[in-house]
Amino acid sequence: MVDLSDIPSAMNEQVAMMEGILIASATGGSPDNHVYEHLRREFMADPTIQNLLPDFVRTYRNLNAFWPFIKNEAGTYAERRQIISGAFTRLLDHLESRNSAPSDQSASDALVSFDEQGVHSVWTKAIARRNTDPEGAITIARTLLETVTKRILDEMGETYSDKDDLPKLYNSAAKVLNLAPSQHTEEAIKAILGGAMTLVNGIGTLRNRLSDAHGQGGKRPVRPSPRHASLAVNTAGAIATFLVETFKEREGR
Repeated sequence: MVDLSDIPSAMNEQVAMMEGILIASATGGSPDNHVYEHLRREFMADPTIQNLLPDFVRTYRNLNAFWPFIKNEAGTYAERRQIISGAFTRLLDHLESRNSAPSDQSASDALVSFDEQGVHSVWTKAIARRNTDPEGAITIARTLLETVTKRILDEMGETYSDKDDLPKLYNSAAKVLNLAPSQHTEEAIKAILGGAMTLVNGIGTLRNRLSDAHGQGGKRPVRPSPRHASLAVNTAGAIATFLVETFKEREGR
């Protein structure tokens, strides 16, 4: 019996779990055949994913059938790990591309009309994704802020580099809008603007830090939850709206 609560919701994490189960099976570990069979059925039901699965996953329905294959393919654990990991590269690359591109595009498209309504539209889409795809929602939140800050810098005639990260872009936009803490003397205003800058810095690194799959020491990598996504999305939406409103006010004057 498979406990579905042990299976991650994100497709790329499910694929990584299957890869780990197969590696365990091939290197003397304690694999979970029931989870492998469950994941295989789910993947085989998706025509796109099925075509990108390793041949041995499509061929072998369970780990007992897989073992003779991998045993004959390579004699050492290191070679077996390399064979299995290499076979999943194409599928994982596809999933990473699928998960990132739509998020970036949704923010850019909605902000063709650069106003509070455009921000709200992206904000709503990100909120809708926070439960089913927390990482995607966080990506939208970050991209929303990047899109808004770049648009402001473009409109104000300021230059920036494609290599500039979100904190640097926000800092530049804040300065041209007179929103940098150093541009104010009132302590309450400085505190609010400084807090906004800190939050933006956090959003700029949140997704990468939480989804880092290269942790050391055998610890399970931390994954963003819906509450992390809600915090990032709501923060990004509020700050993006504030930036757009400030820009529109200056433009009106």
